[in-house]
Amino acid sequence: MIDKDSVFSDNNQNKIFTVNGLGVISETPACLLRLNTQMVFPYSLASIHIDDQENIDAVSAALKSNRTVAIFNELPPPTEFAAMPFDVKIEHFMDGRTPRASHGVLARIVKEVRFPDNSRHLVVRGLRRIIFSALYRTSPDAPQMVSYRTMIEAQGDDLSAENLAYKKSLLLAFQEYLNYQPMIQDDAQMAVVNATTPARTGDALTDVLNLSHAEKLLVLTTEKISERLYILSVLLNREVEALRLGMQIHNDVQQSMGESQREFYLREQLRAVKAALGEFNSSSDIAALQARLEECDLPEQVLNTVQHEIERLEVIPQNAPEYHISFNYISWLLDIPWKTTTVDRLDCAKAEKILDADHYGLEDVKERILEFLAVMQLRADDDSGRAPILCLVGPPGVGKTSIGQSIAKAMDRKFIRVSLGGVRDEAEIRGHRRTYVGAMPGRIVQNLKRAGSANPVFMLDEIDKLAHDFRGDPASALLEVLDPEQNNSFNDNFVELPLDLSKVFFIATANVLEDIPGPLRDRMDVIKLSGYTAFEKMEIAKRYLVKRQLKENGLDASQVKFQSSALDELIDGYTREAGVRNLERAVASVCRKIAREILQGKYADGTVIKVDRTKVNQLLGARKFLKDNTALAPRPGCATGLAWTSVGGVTLPVETVAVSGGKGELKLTGSLGKVMQESATAAFTVVRAMGDKLGIADEFFTKHDFHIHVPDGATPKDGPSAGITITLALLSLLSGKPLVKALAMTGEITLQSSITAIGGVREKLVGAISAGMKKILLPEENRKDFEELPDYIKDKVEVRFVSTLDEALEFAFESSLFPTAKGGKK
Repeated sequence: MIDKDSVFSDNNQNKIFTVNGLGVISETPACLLRLNTQMVFPYSLASIHIDDQENIDAVSAALKSNRTVAIFNELPPPTEFAAMPFDVKIEHFMDGRTPRASHGVLARIVKEVRFPDNSRHLVVRGLRRIIFSALYRTSPDAPQMVSYRTMIEAQGDDLSAENLAYKKSLLLAFQEYLNYQPMIQDDAQMAVVNATTPARTGDALTDVLNLSHAEKLLVLTTEKISERLYILSVLLNREVEALRLGMQIHNDVQQSMGESQREFYLREQLRAVKAALGEFNSSSDIAALQARLEECDLPEQVLNTVQHEIERLEVIPQNAPEYHISFNYISWLLDIPWKTTTVDRLDCAKAEKILDADHYGLEDVKERILEFLAVMQLRADDDSGRAPILCLVGPPGVGKTSIGQSIAKAMDRKFIRVSLGGVRDEAEIRGHRRTYVGAMPGRIVQNLKRAGSANPVFMLDEIDKLAHDFRGDPASALLEVLDPEQNNSFNDNFVELPLDLSKVFFIATANVLEDIPGPLRDRMDVIKLSGYTAFEKMEIAKRYLVKRQLKENGLDASQVKFQSSALDELIDGYTREAGVRNLERAVASVCRKIAREILQGKYADGTVIKVDRTKVNQLLGARKFLKDNTALAPRPGCATGLAWTSVGGVTLPVETVAVSGGKGELKLTGSLGKVMQESATAAFTVVRAMGDKLGIADEFFTKHDFHIHVPDGATPKDGPSAGITITLALLSLLSGKPLVKALAMTGEITLQSSITAIGGVREKLVGAISAGMKKILLPEENRKDFEELPDYIKDKVEVRFVSTLDEALEFAFESSLFPTAKGGKK
């Protein structure tokens, strides 16, 4: 006996805790061994692995004394007990915050094995059931001890007829259990069979069976042997019945299969399971698909396909890969807006107001859209009309993408934008085959689903930047999409059903028309958007850019006023582009700097900040672009041409020089392309043929080398429109006379001195006006292109149309080029 007063107590943390009001320690205490799910039963050997320090200390103390430990298990969650068909009431005590069953097992340590990580492996033998009495420590550093009472199991005769009957029934059920679980070790089987009493039979059997922690704990803590054997009998028969049913299902499936039906193994097994449970037709997924099908308006062919796929889905196991493939396919078919359309706004007058409010200029585009709306309005009762397929071509920043949104707004349609830049896989357009892992429809079908409408405005952005490789040619895949004669039955590889795209308003955008494949370009109505003039940029900035950037930067229109001189400075000195993208960035930069100044307290409350030319220079620093005065006042041997680029029109200065002591060779520099090199060679030949008119002997050409340079040398240049420029530069060099001031020109020259037509008239004129040019030489054949330009462009410059070199000379030189007296130039 241990005196109760000798028990150590440390700040009320290690007091004796009692159960059932028992405070007297009736037996020798044992070290407490805490286990979670590992179970030890009386009269059985068990392997235990411990790694926490408290258990290790307890085992070490036990080995130094009588090698006995008191094992108490942690209680499982209440939900595990609630699932059992018994009224479970297990007494427990609190080990700190952990509830543990009050009934445990006193065990003897048979063997200990230590591991390098300080964990221990124990072999213990269960001795008897015990009931917790008290928990305490004998000293602060000592392991926790537990006092206990031995559970009196034989409440009545252990060898009673009822218990013996239970034992016999359990052994018979265990023999059947072994038929389904033959992997149980022989020594475990012999321990069950050789048990001498019903109680020992029950404990040995519980230790062998694959029961849950809660079920084993229930058997361990049940005091009355007959109740314990009853619980074990129910659990064992449940396990046997589950194994028997599983084997029966397996046998039924095996019998129903032949060699030709092995691929349907999982499907047949699921059928057998559902038939046994009476849940064969209960599928929430299929019910949801059926409900969606009833709400959708589908074409007959699509409807039949969906119904067939749902019937097929019913017999596919839910965990099979084919189930998810089929389910995903049906979902896509139901998501596609086959017949769902929006009602178009067919009021041309209202649509024109919307287009004018959103965009300044772009008259060709607006006119084409209004023509389409007018036709739709006249054919309101006829739904067989096809939507147009437009291709907007122009430099960056001129509003190609944003005008698509305005068109959708004017027509009251959904707007979808897809960027095709860098797309090189054909499957991006036409989708993947369903047999591939992760297959999906192409971008056309995906975005139709996102729009939820069969007639959206569909913008294919950057169509000139499509790529192709071994995975296919996406440009070719777009032929069917953008062909008005074929897109009423577009075939996506994933959907595998014809999809009508004839109601979709397709708008493609590109920077360079020549980069679009010819067959694809032929299927679209091409509308060219040229660069904006300074006047147009000014109007766009006043109407849209300034308002938008003031709002985005937290400023008010009444607080900050942009004057025309400020916008003119931004256009002329800080941006040089065909569009207005960089102009908007410059306006945003000014707004941000003003916002910072306001927060720094540089302006009094209520001050109206006026942004003028000086304020722009103060905020943004020195001008980034300076005008080339040499073009406005050229020297002999120099001329200014006009060139078209993907970002708009630019000026193209040409410089020539003659070097004495040469052999009549022609040198070309400036990264000139093959076409431009040929233009220079032809121009030099024309000039040399005019030597007599110029009073220059042929000996001059044979004793000089001629060098033609086109700055900037790092920028590649090519194109058939620099002939007249090079010719006039050479004539200016040989005559020693400069061209008229602020003159720019474009046109190709033939060996017969004829000036032929060129392209990009609007872009080149806009570039010339931006550079400050006042006079322009154009081929006579381009007169019709000039007449189509708006008046605010035509009024900015003086244009002379020429068809021969002689006509160009009259306009290009202030005085007569040809000398009155013939003679060789020295």
